Amino acid sequence: MAAFDTTPAQSFNAGFAGRIGTAISTSFAAIQSWNAKRATRATLSKLTDRELADIGLMRGDIAEI
Repeated sequence: MAAFDTTPAQSFNAGFAGRIGTAISTSFAAIQSWNAKRATRATLSKLTDRELADIGLMRGDIAEI
């Protein structure tokens, strides 16, 4: 049995206002990603070398995360 979606697609891109909204949304997502990585690096930096080894990391790996 096939199902068909008959609802019209709602696109956020509505001209100039849509592009501004998309730019703001993209910027906000980039800031959230950067902050999550920063917090992760800070937390991992507080671990001892032994604790890092237990989770399969070395101190030099923290910068790549």
